[in-house]
Order: sequence, then structure tokens, then C-alpha cells
Amino acid sequence: MIPKEETLDREKKGKPIIIGMLRESDPQETRVPLTPQGVGMLVQGGHRVLIERGAGDGGRFSDHDYSESGGEVVDSRAEVFEASMLMKVSPLIRAEIQLLGPGRTIVTGLHLATRDDQYFQELIRRKATAIAFELIQDEVQEMPVLRAMCEIAGTVSVNIGSSLLSSENQGKGILLGGVTGITPSEVVILGAGTAGENAARTALGMGAVVKVFDRSIPQLRALKHHLGRELFTSVIHPPVLKKALETADLVISTLQRLDQDSFFLIPEDMIMSMKPGSVIIDIHVDQGSSFESGIYATPEKLIFEKHGVLHYMVPNLPARVARTASIALSNVLVP
Repeated sequence: MIPKEETLDREKKGKPIIIGMLRESDPQETRVPLTPQGVGMLVQGGHRVLIERGAGDGGRFSDHDYSESGGEVVDSRAEVFEASMLMKVSPLIRAEIQLLGPGRTIVTGLHLATRDDQYFQELIRRKATAIAFELIQDEVQEMPVLRAMCEIAGTVSVNIGSSLLSSENQGKGILLGGVTGITPSEVVILGAGTAGENAARTALGMGAVVKVFDRSIPQLRALKHHLGRELFTSVIHPPVLKKALETADLVISTLQRLDQDSFFLIPEDMIMSMKPGSVIIDIHVDQGSSFESGIYATPEKLIFEKHGVLHYMVPNLPARVARTASIALSNVLVP
């Protein structure tokens, strides 16, 4: 008898890591980088995971959930900072950087456009390795974290807009979708990227008339192919855009300010031409508003009325659905 070849299971395991998940310092940040399920996978892989007590509260994950998954819930923040890798959704604040030991790795949303040179100099002085999870690329050169958060933000923006138009929130008292015998509401979306596509898909699903504007004809063509003939698309041409805004009930900007050339501004005279009681939402307002009237937003007043139009200038829309966003984030960060 000739023995048959047999494949042996030889898993290559890396060196175990001590990972620390910090409680968020930003009261507006409710997402968490690791779910209990994600922690369980890391522990099964041979790693230790330290969880600062209450770190999962924003996503409705209890300390018990984490301990049941193998995480070590600790009261001392200093103990968590002893971990070789630290995870958090919002960027470390200056006080937290002061607690970093030499050579630590931090995995957070760094939001490079909003950080100054001094911030990174402090990280360099502590010989820290900082990984901006929003810029992580996968094997097909896509940014999975950024894509997931844009998908969520696009969907959430339509849900928020629908709520703001309702009588419950002192809105116009209209339904975003159509009802037999009643003209459906009109939604204008600026940007045909991931967030714009998901906003358009959600609005179309609710029965609204949807118009999408973008500078890129290939992106508009791809969007039209994905969503069908019911969608109106146009390049950003001021007269056409102004006419669309005049009849819109909800306007959502998904345009992200990467540099001055890609920054699109809706001038105030276009806002003044909109119907009273209509709503505008800016998904990337924290990187510079797409609307000139957005300059009136302050940290104390992120939802306000100007020229009869309700402005929703609240950043970080994925945090409004913290549990969903946390699961999406953990799915990417845990291999």
C-alpha cells in the first residue's frame, strides 16, 4: 500500500499583542472600534484585549459583553495605556498623547485635515506609530472603513432629512416619499460617490424624486447604471443646479473637501431661492461646509434656520447609529 499525502494544518501565528480599547473622550463620538465579537476573535487568536470600563457604552455594548468574549475590563485608564496597541475611534486628544509610552501603536480615526503639525510632532517625540483607519486600503486598493462610514452616512442623512420635514419636528409636515394622488417630495444630492449613491438609493426607495449632481460624468453614469432610469443626473452647472434647488424639499451634500479645487460652495443666493421649510444636510461639514450659509453654524448651534431653510450641520452622522457603525468598523479592523 502506498501512503497518501496528507496536508498538515500549520497555521502561522504572529506574536501575541496586548491591545487596549480606550473609552471615548469626545461626548459626540458613540462608535467603538471593537465589538465584543471582534474582541472574541482577537482573544481566540492569542491576543490580550484590555477594555477601559464603559468603553462600549456608546454602541450599547456592556462591560459584561466584553468580559464574556474574553476581554479584560479594567478600571484604570493608565493600565490600558500600557498596552502595545491602543484603539479608539476619535483622535487622541493632547492629554491622552501625554500618557503614551514610547513605541506605542495607535489605531484611530486621525482626520488628517483637522490636525496641525504640532499634533504629529508630539506623536513623533513619543516614537508612536499612528494608523489612520479611515485611510487603510484593502487588497483591491479601496478604503473599507471610509467606504462603510460613507454608506452609513448617506443612508442616515435621508432618514434625518425625512424626520426634519415631519410635523413632529416642526417641519413642513410632508412625507418624503409619494402617496397616490400626491406629488412626491424632491431630493437633491450633491456628489455621486459612495455616500451619494446610498443617499440616492434610500430616497428612491422611499418614493422621492431624486436628482444627483457631480463633476464626474463617469461617476454619474455608474450611478445611473446602479440605480436605474428613475434617477435624474447632471454635471454641476450653476443654472441647472439653482433651478433644482428652487423646487427641492431636501438637499444633501456628500462632497468632501480634499483641497480647494475639489471644494464646492453653494452660494447664499441659491439658498435664498429655496422653498421655505426645506432642509439642507452637509455630511462632511467638519471638513468645510458645501453651503455658504454653513458659516453661521457654531458648536452650540449646529441645527439652525437661515433664509427660511433649516440647516443640519451636525458632523459624524455614522455616530447617530452607533451600533451599526461600530459593527461595520470592527468587521474591517479585526482580520
